[in-house]
Amino acid sequence: MNVSNTQATFDALVWGQGSKTLEVFLEPTCPFSAKAFAKLDALMEKATPQCLTLKIRLLSQPWHLLSPTVTRAILAASATQAGKSAAKAVMAAVFANREAFILVNHCSGPNQNLSVHDILGLIEQHSGVPVKEAFELPELMVEMKWQARYARQNGIHATPTFMVDGLVVAEMSSGDAVEVWLEKLGLA
Repeated sequence: MNVSNTQATFDALVWGQGSKTLEVFLEPTCPFSAKAFAKLDALMEKATPQCLTLKIRLLSQPWHLLSPTVTRAILAASATQAGKSAAKAVMAAVFANREAFILVNHCSGPNQNLSVHDILGLIEQHSGVPVKEAFELPELMVEMKWQARYARQNGIHATPTFMVDGLVVAEMSSGDAVEVWLEKLGLA
């Protein structure tokens, strides 16, 4: 991919085509987002892609200091040939190796010395997805701003947050079992 001669296309992080829509707002280094993300495949399997449309939205939060770089890398992965499956692989790798992408108490520890290039190298190492070149796509800024703006327009400031058919459902939690989610979605 030659970033200077390419018009980027981002693969939307959307799975399924059901009439019920669940949007899950995740922060890529948040432990509670990790819990929610780990249940999404099981949710889609039990709900079936014919009944549920799942949309992952990314919401970088300022206290997770490495989050903007990781968020941009996930979106960059969605612009690669593997599209949303590459983005999902990056998310899975980051969540599985969270300690490599966070600071102790959000402000200290060995990860303070990580550069953007170090973070991208860790992402590539853990996920197997080459994101460094796509990370430089200028269009990524538009995509990142859209994600942030969309969350704010819907009153979402924390993660994970669940939105069903355009309405935030505060009763849904990362601590819920998949069966509870299915009930709250009206798909049980």
